[in-house]
Amino acid sequence: MHFAAKAASGGLRRLLPGWLLHFGAAGVFGIALLDSSPIPLPIPGSTDILILVLGAHAEWPWLLALAALSGSVLGGYFTWAAGKKGGEAMLEHHIRKRLRERVTRWIRGHGIRTVMIAALLPPPIPLLPFLLGAGALGVTRRQLIVALGLARSLRYGVEAALATIYDHQILRLWHRYLSGWSDVILDSFIGLMAAATLFGIWKYRHDQHRHSQPANQTESRAA
Repeated sequence: MHFAAKAASGGLRRLLPGWLLHFGAAGVFGIALLDSSPIPLPIPGSTDILILVLGAHAEWPWLLALAALSGSVLGGYFTWAAGKKGGEAMLEHHIRKRLRERVTRWIRGHGIRTVMIAALLPPPIPLLPFLLGAGALGVTRRQLIVALGLARSLRYGVEAALATIYDHQILRLWHRYLSGWSDVILDSFIGLMAAATLFGIWKYRHDQHRHSQPANQTESRAA
């Protein structure tokens, strides 16, 4: 039986909002991508919550884990690329000094292991500083993907297994403590998608304008 049909017949719509039921793995992918991107979600652990709650009653909890893994690696790559392009100036702009010094020291000493540990640790440990630092401080793209992929595979795989084994207990916990966050997660998802789109358009135009200036200056001098 389809997940949404099971939800409707079992009264789960009182516990889970409709957007969670209909987005399914696609929603998990999108939130995981944003959660690892340079514009992360304001609620730590949003991806983990979705895997546990949806996986508790979905027919394919491992599909949710795979969607989360794919989104997290893709978002992590974007963040790594931003750090690589911006260099250490990016770290100075986005990370507080005390944390920046620690991240710099850890990545320079144990680059790939630092990324793996940061990707494994639960909230509220932030992943963004480590991904930016990995790009700025010389962790290669291949190392980043391997480290992030292994760590997230373990983390989300464990969550999918827990959702399968402890489905009823997880649902009770969701109903008691976490269901009130569902609307906030939805609003954050929609708002950040819109912000990311606007930022992408602005960044593209800004880069085009910046690249056109040297060409115009060269033509003026030649004239």
